[in-house]
Amino acid sequence: MDNVSLPAVLPSCTYNEDFKRVLLPLVYGVVFIVGLPLNFAVILRIWRSRRSLSRNNIYMLNLAVTDFLYVCSLPLLIFNYASWDYWPFGDFTCRLVRFQFYCNLHGSIFFLTCISFQRYLGICHTLAQWPKKGGKRIAWVVCACVWITVALLVAPTFEFASTGIQRNRTVCYDLSTPERSSQYFPYGLALTCLGFLIPFLILVGLYCSMARVLCRATEARGAAAAEKKSKAVKMIVIVVLVFAISFLPFHITKTLYLLVRTMPSAPCELRNFLSIVYKSTRPFASMNSVLDPILFYFTQSKFKQGTRCIIHKITTLREKIR
Repeated sequence: MDNVSLPAVLPSCTYNEDFKRVLLPLVYGVVFIVGLPLNFAVILRIWRSRRSLSRNNIYMLNLAVTDFLYVCSLPLLIFNYASWDYWPFGDFTCRLVRFQFYCNLHGSIFFLTCISFQRYLGICHTLAQWPKKGGKRIAWVVCACVWITVALLVAPTFEFASTGIQRNRTVCYDLSTPERSSQYFPYGLALTCLGFLIPFLILVGLYCSMARVLCRATEARGAAAAEKKSKAVKMIVIVVLVFAISFLPFHITKTLYLLVRTMPSAPCELRNFLSIVYKSTRPFASMNSVLDPILFYFTQSKFKQGTRCIIHKITTLREKIR
């Protein structure tokens, strides 16, 4: 929830936010219903094979954990937006939910970057990959560093996000209170650059390098090479989808919205338009919690085989019952 009526230093504007009562609960509801079991299944599947974890699965496990923790907070947001922005859960819970959102957002970006870098090593620098034992240890250290980095980047959210009173009801501000718009802007811009733009540019460089190698690959290299190429292509496609649906639109619209909030001369029509666009992309930023498990499914042959086996058993059982 952001400002409906802006402070006196800015033009008095009333935002049209009726769309949030339908769009946000609907999208968050879908993400919760689908994302909760999917991420739990990924965590369970990887944890069962923890003795033989690959470096890629270590990153995938941490990615699923951050998605699962965030999805668990969605019922509060669903209630909030379905109740016309009413927030009865207290100030600390408001700050915690906003903190979880940005931790999931930037944690997912960093872990997807780690997964992509690991695949990049396997395709472009096969001989340069870490030894198995040391590699796993380093992967866990990298994951710990990601968690710490994300926590430090997102920590100011606890300072800026808070509850407030609008139209005689308690609301939970997403970015900051209207009065602190100019204070939040440099932090919001820095968070976008460090937590999105830099990893995004790294991913673009990695994928360009992988694309060159994959384009040179031939069928003569055998089934193993063909399988590695297939996994890499699927990973690239899914990660691109995650960025195209979840991350890129959100950060573009958020940056524009942050900018217009600091411009006293901006007309109300522009403020209202960017508010609608930004808040429409915000729930779709949560869609990565659904798309990330799909990445695991399509890049793990054992998981796909296990799923097919379960489906086959269910089908056979149904035929016997009939």
